[in-house]
This record gives sequence, structure tokens and C-alpha cells, in this order.
Amino acid sequence: MSIDTQIDAFFEPISKATSSVIFYSVEANGVDVPLILIWFALAGLFFTIYLGFINVRYFTYAIRLLFGKGMRVTDDGEISQFQALMTSLSGTVGLGNIASVGVAISVGGPGAAFWMTVMGFLGMSTKFSEVMLGVKYRVHPNPENPKQTAGGPMYYIKAFFDRNNLSSIGTLIATLFCVFCILGAIGGGNMFQANQVTQQLVNLTGGEVSPFADYGWAIGLVMAFCVGIVIIGGLKSIANVSSKLVPAMAAIYVCTGLLIILINLESLPNAISIIISNAFSFEAGLGAFLGGLLNGIKRAAFSNESGMGSAAIVQSTTNTDGAVGTGLVSMLGPFIDTIIICNITALVIVITGAYEQSVGMEAVELTSRAFALGIPYAQYILTLCVVLFAYSTMIAWYYNAAICVKYIFGEKQIVELVFKIFYCASIVVGSAAQLSNLINFTDAVFLAMAIPNILALYLFAPEIKRDVKKYVQALKKS
Repeated sequence: MSIDTQIDAFFEPISKATSSVIFYSVEANGVDVPLILIWFALAGLFFTIYLGFINVRYFTYAIRLLFGKGMRVTDDGEISQFQALMTSLSGTVGLGNIASVGVAISVGGPGAAFWMTVMGFLGMSTKFSEVMLGVKYRVHPNPENPKQTAGGPMYYIKAFFDRNNLSSIGTLIATLFCVFCILGAIGGGNMFQANQVTQQLVNLTGGEVSPFADYGWAIGLVMAFCVGIVIIGGLKSIANVSSKLVPAMAAIYVCTGLLIILINLESLPNAISIIISNAFSFEAGLGAFLGGLLNGIKRAAFSNESGMGSAAIVQSTTNTDGAVGTGLVSMLGPFIDTIIICNITALVIVITGAYEQSVGMEAVELTSRAFALGIPYAQYILTLCVVLFAYSTMIAWYYNAAICVKYIFGEKQIVELVFKIFYCASIVVGSAAQLSNLINFTDAVFLAMAIPNILALYLFAPEIKRDVKKYVQALKKS
């Protein structure tokens, strides 16, 4: 057995065990419906309606806030609003936009892209709620560095139960979230990214006869070294890299995708029609419809992470004075990530007809084939994007996990150092594991974060609505 095969054999039972617990399902018309997806989807729908479609009413205002209009910079916080959003986006604008769309369409059909878009729209309201709470209940863990802040679901979960004299329950649920976040960072924010970089490099250089075949671990070592260089510098180093890398890599990918769409402009109306009609098609029965719907929800969750609470960890570090304002800016994340970038990927896949050649589950392979069909040699541009997207995601998710590690074990340098080493070592495992095992593990631990986080959002719902009302009233007076 090769090293890659041995690593995958070790990881497979872990993946199956995790997936079986989190994706507990009920049967509906012959389709297994995971209850976690219902929990996830209903939260987006609830907060969109409960907050009066805040994602629509304050969308343009959020754009103005992003670039500083109406935001007052303070000494409380470490990075700017723009850096915070870019760091958060570097954790979401990644292979979820390239590989997850491929998985959704290859498994659930083109209609899954429509449901990803719907979830992206609803997820804007959920993202607002969690980031607003993250800023409001952030703490200053280091007395020697008063600008340093830490926030996220574990802090607002603990705050709610503390004030209701249920501290032990709050500690338990907050710790549970941290455990899920750490596992999610290792699985989806790390190993899945490394896996898809390896897969793309292997496919690009000959597939089974590629010189990289059976040497995924070696690619993983290189990536681990590159990630290690950045995460050693902490948040500011991560934010500086992300604020430069995210706009550049997104521009390269979006421009290439739009060029393919423009070249095939006459096919665009038909591609849109295929996606929409497939989303509501009952030709193959209700079971097929539910399959497309559920795959869209699942892949949207992986792509924009609304409801998981991860964005609240990064965006709690902004040096501004507004919890609601920062929450409004955070709504732009799902819009950019899912509604724009994921749809460009989906349109390229459908316009080129690449999805019709799919056999079983495909991820980055499907998107790569679509780019190659759209423009000669575009797969090489896609490979650059895959590497950059994966890299930015891995460094951003390290920060999320590191904050959770510190929450559980305290501000101990030795613990942080051990976790950095473990995080980088996990990249090597991800490079060698099989996609099916990684997809199951990643989906499970990512969506598990939504269990304690969305519970907290519901508990805080009246408070969120009151704070929004106060903010809007002050805005009208200014």
C-alpha cells in the first residue's frame, strides 16, 4: 500500500462514524432528509422574515459601510472592516465556490445551483445575526494588549446562559461549539482544500499517470510549509495576506468565468432555464426534487457558512464601534460568495455542457472540465485559482480554530504551538484522503457547528431585533 492509501484507510472509519451521527435522517418519499439541513434552512428563513428582510433593505447601505462611510474607527479591535470581511471571505470564497458547486450539480443536477442561491440569500440574514452578536459580546482576553479582542458564538452562548444563572450549561454548549469548529477547520477549512489542490494538480498532469499520483502527501508537505509561514504571524499576518489575496484571486476567477459566459452568451438564457426548470422539476419524481434541494442546501452551507458562526469569530476583531454596522457588512459575504461566484461557476458548468459528462460525484474535476471546454487552456488558470483559494481558506480557518483552542485551554503558547503543528500536519492527511471520505467528514463537522450556534441565535432573536430597531432609529436622526 502507498502512503496515500494507508492514510486514507486510517481516515475512512472516522469519516463514516462522524457522518452517521450528524446526518441523522428521516425518510421522505424514498429520500433520506437529514434533520440538520432542515435546522439550517429554517434559520435563514426565520431571520430573513423576523428582521424584515434586512438583507434587502440595507444591502446598499452595507456596501457604503464596508468602505468606511458611517463607521467610526476606534482603538478597540485589531483590524479594519475591510480586512475583517476579506479574512472572513478568505474562509468562504474558496474551493466551496469551485468544488462544492461541482459536487452539488454532479449529485443533485443543475437545479441544485438554484437552491444554493436561495440559501445564499437567506443566509445573509443569519450571517448578520451571528456577526452582530459576535461584536456585541466580544471580550479582551489579554490585559497587556487592550486592542486585542476575541469573539464568536462561544462567547455569546456563554453570555446568555450566564445572565440566566445557567453558567454550567452555557460552558458546556460553548465548549461543544468550539470542538465542532476545531474539527470543521481541520476537515473543511484544511483537509478538503488540500485534497482538491492535489486532485487538480494530478488531473492537470495526466491523471493516473501523473508524476503526482500517489504522492499527495508530498504536495501536502509543500502546502503545510506555506501555510505555516503565515499563521506564525497571527491575526494581523493572516488579515494582511487575505486583504490582498482575496480580491486578486476572486477577480481572476470571476473574470475568467465571465469571459466563458460572454463567449457563449447565446447559450446563457437556455442555461438559466435549465437551472431553474431542473430546480422545480418533478419529472423524475418527488425524490429527485428533494435530492436537488437538499444538495443545494448542503453545498451552500459549505460555501458561505452562514449559520455556523465562523464569520463571527473573525469579524469580531474589527476596530469599529458598531455591532449592528459590522453585522450589516457581514451580509455581503454570502452575496459575494454564493450569489455571485457560485452562480458564475454553475453557469460555466451548464453553458459548456460539462455536467452532462459527469459520472458519480465530482468536485473540482467537473469545474476544471467546464473551464477547459469554455476556453482553451483555461484549466491552467483554474488551477492557479484553486491553489490560491485553498491557501487563503486554510490560513483563515486556522484563526477560527485557534481562537476556539484558546477558549478551551486558555492563552497558553505551548498549546497554540502544538495546534499549529497539528493543523499543518492535517494538510498532509487531506492531500492523501479520498474525496468521498472528506466530503462526508467535512459536511458533518461543518454543519454540526450550526446546532449550538443557531440555538443561540434563536435565544437572542428578540435582542437582535431590538438592537436593529435602535440602530435604524439613530440612523434616521443622523
